[in-house]
Amino acid sequence: MTTVSGIADTALVLIAVTPEPRDLDIARLLGWYRIPLKTAPKVISVDYLAFYQGGNFPVGHRWQIEYLANVRGHELTTRAELLKDQLDHPRAKEEYFKLQLGSLIALPQPIPAGDWKRVTFIYSTIQRIKNARELADLPVHDEERSVLWQALRERALKSQEYRANDLPEIPLDPELLALLGKLSGKLPDC
Repeated sequence: MTTVSGIADTALVLIAVTPEPRDLDIARLLGWYRIPLKTAPKVISVDYLAFYQGGNFPVGHRWQIEYLANVRGHELTTRAELLKDQLDHPRAKEEYFKLQLGSLIALPQPIPAGDWKRVTFIYSTIQRIKNARELADLPVHDEERSVLWQALRERALKSQEYRANDLPEIPLDPELLALLGKLSGKLPDC
């Protein structure tokens, strides 16, 4: 069983809102979490996702972080594909990131919101998770900020960039190329 103490301090964490207990159950039982594409943070290629439990959680579990999970990958899909019991939902056709997760890891002590109740996404590190007394301790504001942003930029480039020399060489039929050229008007007649 993984514990927070066994995770490298430099591991990148995205704190994300978990609006309903059902969302935490989905993460625990089905191993995924959803983020609407239109409100997603710029980089979702992080090591861990921490679940900020909002006001719809029971007393004693709301407005705090109790769990995190390893992020194993992500894909783009629709809400309808994710939540098949909500096909009539107004946002059913909207695109969502589906983050594949490992098992939930309980924090030794919950991190309460303190004065912060409204949260969207916060980037942090495991070291900050380990040392936090409240949510305000998690954002990176000091000298670590440039290191964090550099790591996030590198991950964004790795996850979204295809280089021509990484792609296989595929020979194309010259007749097909000529036809495509004529249709597009960009290549001269062959």
